[in-house]
Amino acid sequence: MRHWLLSAFAIVVLVLALTFPLSAPAAPPAPKPQPATPAAAAPEPHPEIRDAIASLRHAREHLDHAAHDFGGHRVEAIGAIDNAIKQLQICLQYDS
Repeated sequence: MRHWLLSAFAIVVLVLALTFPLSAPAAPPAPKPQPATPAAAAPEPHPEIRDAIASLRHAREHLDHAAHDFGGHRVEAIGAIDNAIKQLQICLQYDS
């Protein structure tokens, strides 16, 4: 009888332990990383477009001071470069 009572008590304790699990409080959310310096500058918008404009200006300068006319295509190339620079500058205006 004593053995039966001890077994029943163990079963009740086991059922209660499985029914009401201990709950641990949730950990607080991790803080968001802050920038290294508060005055950190934002990255330059569209550096590739700005680099392309600088490269086109360099190419135009080279063609302006070229010793020959590249088979008659120098003037047309300079016009195309000017148009490309103009279009890229318009692109940058629409981003603002």
